[in-house]
Amino acid sequence: MHMFNEIFIQLLILLAISMFVIAIAKKINIPYSIALVIVGLLLGMTHIPVLEEAETYITQSHIFQAIIISLFLPILLGDATLKLPFSHLREQSKPVLALAFGGTLLSFLIIALSSYYLLGLPLIVAFTFASLMSATDPISVISIFKSLGVPKSVVTIIEGESLFNDGIAVVLFQISSVYLLSYMEMGWAGLGSGLLLFLKFSLGGIAVGAILGYLFSQLIRFYDDYPLEIAFSMLLFFGSYFIAEHFHVSGVIAVVVSGLIFGSYGARIGMSETTATNINSFWDVVTLIANSLIFLMIGLEIKNIDFSDKWGMIALAILIVLAGRTLALYASVSMMKGFPRAWKSVLNWGGLKGSLSIALALSLPPGFKGRDSILVLTFSVVLFSLLVQGLTIKPLVLKLGLGGPKREAAQD
Repeated sequence: MHMFNEIFIQLLILLAISMFVIAIAKKINIPYSIALVIVGLLLGMTHIPVLEEAETYITQSHIFQAIIISLFLPILLGDATLKLPFSHLREQSKPVLALAFGGTLLSFLIIALSSYYLLGLPLIVAFTFASLMSATDPISVISIFKSLGVPKSVVTIIEGESLFNDGIAVVLFQISSVYLLSYMEMGWAGLGSGLLLFLKFSLGGIAVGAILGYLFSQLIRFYDDYPLEIAFSMLLFFGSYFIAEHFHVSGVIAVVVSGLIFGSYGARIGMSETTATNINSFWDVVTLIANSLIFLMIGLEIKNIDFSDKWGMIALAILIVLAGRTLALYASVSMMKGFPRAWKSVLNWGGLKGSLSIALALSLPPGFKGRDSILVLTFSVVLFSLLVQGLTIKPLVLKLGLGGPKREAAQD
């Protein structure tokens, strides 16, 4: 009991710091996620007695990984699907599917092969690192992009791509880090087994999410009681994730599919206007708290990573990831006529990496060969992505004429 109280107090301290940083960031009109990462970095590199215990709790890898993946990820994905109308997604289905599937797989291969040949990483390490880097992170992208005032179509594309390729990246990570070696030894038969496993993870997650999303959509037809329906939405998101994981299929994909069904079909047939408003407000608050802790924790984790004598490797890794994203994005949308060049530029530079990549890297067992290299490269790319790309995306949007103060205010 005493240990639980200590952990709760430390998290409360970090939450208080996060809220204070967010309040200031909103006043000076900068994305709060960036402000939190910077403050987390400063806290991680300094020694403040009252925060030492909190940093110790948070920077234990298993705690960070468990909190991000098991608690916050279902929350953030569920909230994003509730706020993304299926009609908007359907309008942008071609670019979303092209980027989420073709773009993710292509960037995965480009980064993996480049890491193997240029960085000299062992093949399994190269493919594992590529799986972490091949997808945009919805936790980072959604929280930053929505404040930029970009057109609704671009926001829909980046959100849709993030939601779907997040699940694909997790599946690729599981295959690369656990099964790749045995499949390589099997030759062509191993390639077939890998594809079958990929389909099992993906289609299984879709099936679990679709069934639960439909059942909960039917369930809320019998009630007009928003506290109960909010509780149902919580049960749906966490239930989808953990039931899918229990059956060894993708929990991330299950949450995305169930949330899309519940937020569109369920809202249409079973939610009153009052319920919809209250569910959105509830998840707005929960998501703000989750995001605030996540981005602060990314900064705090820096104290556990040894960057010495690896700066050349880090710089090359960043270039490889940026090139992989660029080539994959432009190739994926090249066949679409009339796709604006400005949209491509913003989508490309907005392909941020974030806490999911770090949490997955930390989840690698200590005995995994190349784990230290993956941690160093993953943290470096994520920090570059959040600080350099995150801080320069707004000037890019304004330069391309895709946003501005008036549009931002309207979207807020």
